Amino acid sequence: MGLSLFEGFTKSLAMTILSEIGDKTFFAAAILAMRHPRRLVLSGCLLALIVMTALSVLVGWAAPNLIPRKWTHHVTTLLFFGFGIWSLWEGFTEEGDAEELAEVEAKLDADLKANTRATKNGSKVDDDLKKKRRRFLTHFFSPIFLKAFSITFFGEWGDKSQIATIGLAADQNPYGVVLGGIIGQALCTTAAVFGGKSLASQISEKMVALSGGILFLVFGVQSLLATAGES
Repeated sequence: MGLSLFEGFTKSLAMTILSEIGDKTFFAAAILAMRHPRRLVLSGCLLALIVMTALSVLVGWAAPNLIPRKWTHHVTTLLFFGFGIWSLWEGFTEEGDAEELAEVEAKLDADLKANTRATKNGSKVDDDLKKKRRRFLTHFFSPIFLKAFSITFFGEWGDKSQIATIGLAADQNPYGVVLGGIIGQALCTTAAVFGGKSLASQISEKMVALSGGILFLVFGVQSLLATAGES
C-alpha cells in the first residue's frame, strides 16, 4: 500500500506540473494576478483546482467498482499513450509560445469590456437588483474570487489533465493521486500568480508539451508492462 501510495503521488505530481505549466488556466491566473489582488486570485484558482482534482479522483476511484479493474487498467494504458502522442503532436506543431498567452489575455479583455458595457446599458432597476445580489455574494465571496474560481474551474473541465487524472486514479492509489495533484496544482498556480505575465511569457510551451508527451508515454509503457506481468 505504501509503495502504491508513493507511486500514485509521484505520477500525479509530475503529470500535473507538466500538464498545467503553460496551460490556459496558468496564463489566466498570471494575467488576473496582475489586475487584481493576488491573494484573491490565488485562493479562487486554488479552490477551483482542488475541487476539480478531488472530483476527478472520485470518478476514477469509483470506476473500478462499476467496471472490472482489468478493463479500467487497459483504458488507462490507452489514455496514457493517446495523451502522449497528442502532447508530442502539439509540441512539434506549436507555432509560437506567446500565442496562447495573447489569446487568453484577449479573451479576458473582451470579457471585461462586455461586462462593463452590460453594466452601462442596464436600467436603474436592474442595477439596484444586481447591487443587492452582489452585496449578498460579496458578504461571503469577493467578485474577483468568484471570477478566478469560475474561469479556472470551467477552463479545466474536460481538459486532458482532468481525464488523465481520472485514469490515473482508476489505476493507482487514489489518496496518492489526489495529494500529488493538489500539490502540483498549488505549485503551478502559485508560480503563475506571483511570477505574473513575465514568467508566463518566458515559459517554452513547446518544451512543456514535449516533456509532458514523453512523460505520458513512459506512464503508458509502465502500465503496459504491468499488464504483461499480470498475465
